[in-house]
Amino acid sequence: MVKEYFSIPNLMGYFRILMIPVFLYLYSHADSPEDFFAAFVILGISLLTDFFDGKIARKFHMVTDFGKILDPVADKLTQGSLAIAVLLRYPMMKVFLVVFLLKECYMSLMGLYVIKKKHVRKGAQWFGKITTGVVDVGIMLLLLAPNLPAAAADVLILIMIAFMIFSLVNYIRFYHGILTTPDEKL
Repeated sequence: MVKEYFSIPNLMGYFRILMIPVFLYLYSHADSPEDFFAAFVILGISLLTDFFDGKIARKFHMVTDFGKILDPVADKLTQGSLAIAVLLRYPMMKVFLVVFLLKECYMSLMGLYVIKKKHVRKGAQWFGKITTGVVDVGIMLLLLAPNLPAAAADVLILIMIAFMIFSLVNYIRFYHGILTTPDEKL
C-alpha cells in the first residue's frame, strides 16, 4: 500500500503541488521580463510533469486509485493558484475564481457522492478535458502578457468562464445520468 503513494507518477504529482508556492512567489515578485520568464519556466516544468505522469502511469502499469485522486487535485490546485496569480493583474479574474470554485466544489462533492452511492469512479470527461485545456491556455496567455490591455484580458477571461459553465452543465447532466441509472447497468 505504501508503494502506491510513492510511485513515480505520484511523486510527480507531489512535485507539481510543491511547485505552486515557488511559482506564486516568483510571479508575485516579478518586475522584469526575466522575472516573469523564471516564473513561467517553473510553471512549464510543472505542466510537463503533469503531461508525463499519466503517460508513465499507463505505460508502466503504475495507475493507482490514489493517483486518480492526486492528479486532478494537483491540476486544480495549480489552476487555482494560476488564477490567483493572474488576479493580481486582472480584476475580472474574481468572477473566474467564483465560477471555478463553484464548479470544482460541485464536481468534488458529486464525485464523492457517486463513489459512495453507486461505487462508480469515472475519470475526466471530454468536456472537462477541453475546458481544462482552454483554461490552461487562457491563463498562460495572461501570464505571458502581464501588460495585456484590460479589455483583451476581460474577453479572454469571459471565454474561459463560458467554457467552465459549459463543463459544469455537462457534469451536472453526467452525474445525474449516473445517479439515475440502475446499478446493474453501470
